Amino acid sequence: MASEAAGPTPWENPVRDLSGVFKAYDIRGVVGEQIDAALVREIGAAFARLVGGPAVVVGHDMRDSSPGLADAFAEGVNAEGVNVVSIGLASTDMLYYGSGSLDLPGAMFTASHNPAKYNGIKLCRAGASPVGQDSGLTDMQREIEQGVPVGDAAEPGTVQTRDLLDAYAAHLRSLVDLSGIRPLKIVVDAGNGMGGHTVPSVFAGLPLEVVPMYFELDGSFPNHEANPLDPKNIVDLQAKVREVGADAGIAFDGDADRCFIVDENGDAVSPSAITALVAVRELAKDPGGTVIHNLITSKAVPEIVAEHGGKPVRTRVGHSFIKQEMARTGAIFGGEHSAHYYFRDFWKADTGMLASMHVLAALGEQDRTLSDLTREYNRYAASGEVNSTVDDQAGRLAAIKAAYAGRDGVEIDEVDGLTVRLPDGSWFNLRPSNTEPLLRLNVEAADDDAVAALRDEVLAVVRA
Repeated sequence: MASEAAGPTPWENPVRDLSGVFKAYDIRGVVGEQIDAALVREIGAAFARLVGGPAVVVGHDMRDSSPGLADAFAEGVNAEGVNVVSIGLASTDMLYYGSGSLDLPGAMFTASHNPAKYNGIKLCRAGASPVGQDSGLTDMQREIEQGVPVGDAAEPGTVQTRDLLDAYAAHLRSLVDLSGIRPLKIVVDAGNGMGGHTVPSVFAGLPLEVVPMYFELDGSFPNHEANPLDPKNIVDLQAKVREVGADAGIAFDGDADRCFIVDENGDAVSPSAITALVAVRELAKDPGGTVIHNLITSKAVPEIVAEHGGKPVRTRVGHSFIKQEMARTGAIFGGEHSAHYYFRDFWKADTGMLASMHVLAALGEQDRTLSDLTREYNRYAASGEVNSTVDDQAGRLAAIKAAYAGRDGVEIDEVDGLTVRLPDGSWFNLRPSNTEPLLRLNVEAADDDAVAALRDEVLAVVRA
């Protein structure tokens, strides 16, 4: 019989609530309101306790608040007796390079594409292995909420400064050789983000004429949001590609871990098509390999992977799920509809730069235009993500399930939200946002008219 004097469980009666800052995959919030140096110092200490020694590699983006927050984090790490390797200005995939090549846990200070008032931290274990809610973030949150103090090590850690930019660039060039391609003119829109720091080093000395756009590092994002998935943010890139007669355009998000591609006509190339293109190239090097794709990528992706002798594996949306499946299956590559691309040869981490290099290699190794090259990877029409604000996410999902469950030939799964496949080959996925009262709808069908009809049919129920 249990003792009545057992007392509270370890995490009862927290001192404060940090649930608005600790997210599924990272930590982020408004600087000065949700995140400040004092909290980040505690986070640094909690991370050091989580991962242990000997050191943590730390990088930061170009936001005004990033250097100070990175310093505060280092103080917390040092207070636990753990050293810090500071790599300074970095893209997120450059931080992953540091974590992988040095075999150290890492922390990247960035809020990616979020507005200037935000900042955050992406954390990983040694070898760029992700840290999310189920792999350490929740434990850190609870410790800090409970008031576990920052350590006071008898021998505090030290901070060592290292510049990894040239080594990062050399590593990427060793994975995709662009030295022998035909000369290409490309426009690169860095969005005033970290692509402006990394692109010149990665592309130096290659047969590329780079037309730079917004390479100035500016965390206030004076030209447009650094989120290339929003069509309004690639308008300038599209216009410049047409104006200068470029072979292609590349847009990076704020921390340059995602890339978005436009062809010589200035038309956007879907991330699903890029996933398929890169998968084919990786399978040529590794016949029979496994390729991960999330359940919102086009069904063309698993079709093309299978046609090229690969094994497609479908997973939930989100980088922690992709990386877990890559580790479980030994996958050579993974792609998401959000323009995140993951490579076994890059510690299973995502790197937009390496994906863009694959596209340039595929283009430059033959004479066709990019629109012609990618046409074979575009087989279906898609809606893009359509968001609906709802009061009852579960109730609306149940209504959609009820509306389609009784139809002949309809297949339904609930791997991530609700995926419904119809007998004519069309499908849709409806899933709830983790952070907002939204349902996110993605539809794919044979043509634009079929997409519009299915989209409207689903939204009529969702928004009823």
